[in-house]
Amino acid sequence: MKHTLSVLVENRPGVLARVAGLFSRRGFNIDSLAVGRTEDPTLSRMTIVVDAEEHFLEQVIKQLHKLINVIKISDLDPHASVGRELVLMKVQASGKNRAEIVAIADIFRSKIVDVSRASLTLEITGTADKLAAIEDLLKPYGISELARTGKIALARGVKEK
Repeated sequence: MKHTLSVLVENRPGVLARVAGLFSRRGFNIDSLAVGRTEDPTLSRMTIVVDAEEHFLEQVIKQLHKLINVIKISDLDPHASVGRELVLMKVQASGKNRAEIVAIADIFRSKIVDVSRASLTLEITGTADKLAAIEDLLKPYGISELARTGKIALARGVKEK
């Protein structure tokens, strides 16, 4: 079962390597990993998506708590959290099919962030399902490049102090 972990850590060199190493030593594959500063510049939030059974995940969480730079760990409930991914996608767009690609981009509320004679670059945010859907629709036009972030997520509601 897929789990999304939100791990609040001190913003220090080497923390990412120690956290990723812990997963590696335990034989877990990280499906998605995104790291960035929080509202407090001394802290970073790591959003880690793993496919693991509950029992094994509990072991990893206990090991994460032992790492000195880890402040807080939350296993986010998919119904009580908001998660998004970002894709930059370069699609081959000749004069004939450009209007169709723009229409698809509009339907998915994506942004056209670059235009050239032969291509359009789209910025799309949303759930993994939404991103897969637009990718499937644009494949026939020719996707020449694609870059995708990992999932980022926050619990719904007011932040507890």
